[in-house]
Amino acid sequence: MARDVEWARMTAPDLREIAARGNAMAILPVGSLEQHGPHLPVITDTASAEAAARRGARLVADEVPLAVLPGLWLGMSEHHLPFGGTISLDYTAYFHVLKSIVRSLKAIGFTRLLIVNGHGGNIDPLAMSTRELAVEFAMPIVYTTPWMLAPAETAALFETDNGPKHACEGEASVMLAISPDTVKPDKFELAFTNEAGKNEAPHGAHRFYSFSERAPNTGTWGVPAKGTAEKGERFLDLQARELAKLIVDPVLWTKPDAVWRPGRGLDTRAGRAD
Repeated sequence: MARDVEWARMTAPDLREIAARGNAMAILPVGSLEQHGPHLPVITDTASAEAAARRGARLVADEVPLAVLPGLWLGMSEHHLPFGGTISLDYTAYFHVLKSIVRSLKAIGFTRLLIVNGHGGNIDPLAMSTRELAVEFAMPIVYTTPWMLAPAETAALFETDNGPKHACEGEASVMLAISPDTVKPDKFELAFTNEAGKNEAPHGAHRFYSFSERAPNTGTWGVPAKGTAEKGERFLDLQARELAKLIVDPVLWTKPDAVWRPGRGLDTRAGRAD
């Protein structure tokens, strides 16, 4: 029987036992509550991150003490507000939510955190947040976006889109696999627009765009009509395999260098927090 990995289904003694095994890892799926066109539910990014995180954790649960937290449904999604259905944090709030989670984990004996991200708008905030929090709490914190793992294999699973976009073939496939009752296939054709992706900054330049600029009319970028539940299972299996590799990768889980320690600048050797 597969070991249960879902934090929310465990009791406090169950979680204390995992923490007591030493070097325990918490896995936090993060996503958003935002528009995904007329065909996918607003919880799509969170649901896909949760599904990938649980599936990956189960692959290594017998060898690694771990638990998968409930998905954090609040992300940074202000760029989707023009389409409605979207709730967003600003960066300060997002950082402090993550900080409170890390502080709690450390207090209850979990010593590592893997953040599994399902939303593109979280990528930059997570880069800054994990950088700051890892050093502040002397805890290895890794974030990853499963859609960006194994890019060649991921791209090969797409029939029309050349990779993950938004409310696209990939996300439609995953939601058909894990929550088909929330998907509206009869809206797939309506969701597609040829205008998506035309208003993009030149390569190497960055600026803020709302999704009404990037994917006008429906908020969809990609071809959801090519989504299938079978394809969704293949996406999730691939993501789970790659997440399992990260969980057991020893290079990722060394303790962060205590760069702010007084006198650290006098010693150029690699230094770890005590």
